[in-house]
Amino acid sequence: MCSSSLSAMARHGFSCRIMAVALVLSLVYSSLIVSSTAELQKLEHSIKADGSLSLLVVGDWGRKGAYNQTHVAAQMGKIGKELNIDFVVSTGDNFYENGLTGITDEAFEDSFTNIYTAECLQKQWYSVLGNHDYRGDVLAQLSPVLQGVDSRWLCLRSFVLNAEIVDFFFVDTTPFVDHYWINTEGHHYDWRDVTPRQTYISSLLKDLDSALEASRATWKAVVGHHTIRSVSIHGDTKELQTSLLPVLKAHGVDLYVNGHDHCLEHISSNDSPIQYLTSGGGSKSWRGVFNPSSDKLRFFYDGQGFMSLQLTKTAADVVFYDAFGSVLHRWRVTKELHSSI
Repeated sequence: MCSSSLSAMARHGFSCRIMAVALVLSLVYSSLIVSSTAELQKLEHSIKADGSLSLLVVGDWGRKGAYNQTHVAAQMGKIGKELNIDFVVSTGDNFYENGLTGITDEAFEDSFTNIYTAECLQKQWYSVLGNHDYRGDVLAQLSPVLQGVDSRWLCLRSFVLNAEIVDFFFVDTTPFVDHYWINTEGHHYDWRDVTPRQTYISSLLKDLDSALEASRATWKAVVGHHTIRSVSIHGDTKELQTSLLPVLKAHGVDLYVNGHDHCLEHISSNDSPIQYLTSGGGSKSWRGVFNPSSDKLRFFYDGQGFMSLQLTKTAADVVFYDAFGSVLHRWRVTKELHSSI
């Protein structure tokens, strides 16, 4: 049988599996659609017996293996094994160029399942949506049907992940950005369950404020797609600086982790403990843009790669790697001293 026939059969098999899962989970999916005024969903993940937690962070990756996505994935597998990671965080723009077309879109397996194949990456992935994801069928990417295809996948708009020593607050940042609503540049954005916009944003900020206030974890990390501080092509996101950043500062957030700019960055806030960590080098990079920041730039790499985060109750270790697995930048902060080493 020719390879094209085999490929067609494989595609048909994928669609059949999707539809079977969709049939089983359709009632679950409908029950999980949460209104924009709902309290942030809370999830839990255990830490290791020694009280530590290790994870990888990657963003802007979903290109069916192109633009060195497979190279980054391979190195994630190696580093993930060394660190014995507990899970992976995706900072959005999970599927290019225009998200998923639906729950049967083969891009899900082509860009995710068939790329991140290392044994250590067969852990839970916690994901947020990026602006490119909003150009497709958002409800498909949020659907538990995809969890039936690949159990690692979990993507929600905004939620809280508690891992005992740390609370991760995942925030849906795309609706905050004005030009996606005003000047779409010919792109369609799927705003279902987001409109009216101001109600959605106000409710999200209120729920985030309440969740941060209630947090008793040693570390607080916020994960969003868009930058708050960046020296690369997208730069600072003014809307987040105006509306989201004051909430983070008010509650002593330690880390803001994002993608969007296709690079790796570490910037320290001048007036708060917040460390801005950009991990958006999962595939297409090398923008060739550098714009100085008013905050302290500790590290910038205009290329592909990913980030690791290791936490204990007393210390946080951040490491950035390139597509060859080489260490580009290390940074540690201790909770008692709250200073870098």
